[in-house]
Amino acid sequence: MDMNDVATRGLVLLGCGKMGSAMLAGWLRNGLPPKSVWVIDPNPSDWLKAQGVNMGGDLPSDPAIALVAVKPQMMAEALPDVKLLGNGTTLVISVAAGTPIRVFAEMLGDKTPIIRAMPNTPAAIGRGITALIGNEKTQPDDMDLAEALLWSIGQTVRLDSEDQMDAVTAVSGSGPAYVFHLIETLAAAGIAEGLPPELAMELAKATVGGAGELAENAEEDPAQLRVNVTSPNGTTQAALEVLMDEDTGLGMLMSRAVAAAANRSRELANE
Repeated sequence: MDMNDVATRGLVLLGCGKMGSAMLAGWLRNGLPPKSVWVIDPNPSDWLKAQGVNMGGDLPSDPAIALVAVKPQMMAEALPDVKLLGNGTTLVISVAAGTPIRVFAEMLGDKTPIIRAMPNTPAAIGRGITALIGNEKTQPDDMDLAEALLWSIGQTVRLDSEDQMDAVTAVSGSGPAYVFHLIETLAAAGIAEGLPPELAMELAKATVGGAGELAENAEEDPAQLRVNVTSPNGTTQAALEVLMDEDTGLGMLMSRAVAAAANRSRELANE
């Protein structure tokens, strides 16, 4: 990434909530000068105020990047702030869930290079994963630049088409909530079997966190890791016979859940 170009021309960050703050912290940590960043946020946090970035005021005329990180329901109100940057050389990156590229093109002009990105909440600790797709005006260097910026909050993957974004939203965008609920239900099941609540929650959190890290770093795929921990006729097998039931098990339930999320993502894109 040519950080010199970003530092010289500037970066505009529209919205600095949890996701915007996580990204900004990573950029500053990696050497982007605070005075090269302009933040537009109606309710800046105390943390943001202390970072030394430009708050409001006149924006640079030709920033390298304008990154949109506002909630989808605030999009129509927020986009006019960067409308003047459209149809130029400024790369517009959106991390706003459910907002297709065409919405930005309609507002900013069809000559604007636009990249849509879908991060997830583990980005707050630098462990997120972000999917990227650009419009026909983006160049390979634009994708490289966006990817480099988003590395500050975790891994990145590139999509083949924007149509894949609804499934990405359902799997990785909404996925952390599924895992958090798994922790809740695993702890509740432990309590039902006689464990004290605090101990049950500690065990559930550490088990899910450790298993996730093992799955991410092991050479074996998750299916093989499952086999490795399952002794014939043992306790794990007894549990898996319930979880892997074709009609009532986790596989069928997860398919229904992800489909519901993907369908809702499609609906939101068309509202």
